[in-house]
Amino acid sequence: MQRQHLTARAADPLAVVSDICGLHAQVLSSAQLTLWARVEDPPDVNELLWRDRSLVKTWAQRGTLHLHRTDELPLWVGAQAALKPRYETKSWLKHFKLTQKDVQTILEGVPAALREGPKTREELAEIHPLLKRGYGDLLKPLAFRGELIYTEDGRFALPDPFEPLAPEQATREVARRFLTRYGPASREELAKWFGHHSPAQAGKWFPEDVVETEFGLALEEDVEAIEAAEPEGHVRLLPAFDQFVVAAPRGDDRIYRPGGWFSPVLLVDGVMAGVWKLDDGVVSIEPFGKLGKAVREAAEAEGARLGDVLWQ
Repeated sequence: MQRQHLTARAADPLAVVSDICGLHAQVLSSAQLTLWARVEDPPDVNELLWRDRSLVKTWAQRGTLHLHRTDELPLWVGAQAALKPRYETKSWLKHFKLTQKDVQTILEGVPAALREGPKTREELAEIHPLLKRGYGDLLKPLAFRGELIYTEDGRFALPDPFEPLAPEQATREVARRFLTRYGPASREELAKWFGHHSPAQAGKWFPEDVVETEFGLALEEDVEAIEAAEPEGHVRLLPAFDQFVVAAPRGDDRIYRPGGWFSPVLLVDGVMAGVWKLDDGVVSIEPFGKLGKAVREAAEAEGARLGDVLWQ
């Protein structure tokens, strides 16, 4: 919780985005609340995305939509380059009934079209008819290559020109951030979190200063802080698809629901102690067990703060 700014809220939202490896953006309102849980006075993510352009919306880890810092796009694209592209696997081609010629048409045609300006899904479908359906999966490889991002009106565009980091440098940095924010962890957990097909290969991403602890792998420089960490009564309301929840090992089916849905969570000293929802302006918390008075009061204060943000 401390490493994710969940024990003390931060002042710099962009630093938080870096620290937690982006904002999960399948639902944009959840990205906003992910910042709310960690930043004292969070700005509107729409301002950061479409006005300041300090954030960019694109497909990233696990092939899911994320908001990443625009100046860190070279890092995430560089790390994706270390993976075997999906379009080079026979199973992916067979699933979408594509040939290598079809793939090349998409990989070359979409960026060429976007150089003329932002395009809608329908306009891109003129490049290849299969883009009319399942367009997300067929466009993700372009996002992984740094050749496609979202625009404010839901169209697609090219990002400003940039040079991706070398894959070895990028993967080391991504693995380091993962361990220090989501660790201790295993190579299997890193593979699942990033969307890597091979835990063995994901394990090669870890930097040299990784050590084994009783809880999993961690950076050597973090071990002392891990061993010293103690529960201190920290309580937060995390939104659906919060990064803390997405990266954790799967658990209670009231949180990890069918269809890839992640419920909003009551977090108490790192433990997912319940779920919550918002109905008619009222925050309702459903704990999984009995809560002590101090935790209950802290949860009520979080709910009141959330209400102030949502209805101001």
